[in-house]
Amino acid sequence: QVQLVESGGGLVQPGGSLRLSCTVSGINVRLLEMGWYRQTSGNQRELVATTSSNGVITYQDSVKGRFTISRDNAKNTVSLQMNALKPEDTAVYYCNIKNAIITRVNYWGQGTQVTVSS
Repeated sequence: QVQLVESGGGLVQPGGSLRLSCTVSGINVRLLEMGWYRQTSGNQRELVATTSSNGVITYQDSVKGRFTISRDNAKNTVSLQMNALKPEDTAVYYCNIKNAIITRVNYWGQGTQVTVSS
């Protein structure tokens, strides 16, 4: 059974930092795309950052220069370092893994709340 467990969310003041981590079990992530998405109430889930199996990284424009995604295939983990956080970054953040070709391989974590507020 594939499981994704996120950690690291919480409440932080504007300008602060948080680091999200996602540990994957039940599948080897080496050939999978790994990423982080976020969702606010009433809105669609949106891409934050992804890292492909061959190291190609993509960021949403609004987080470029502030967020850094990284993966460790040996540990089956993906992390998101978030710096200079803004109130508009407040959302539930979800970890995702997927195979770009085999579309049935697409799994989500349970989500972790990030709140940026003074």
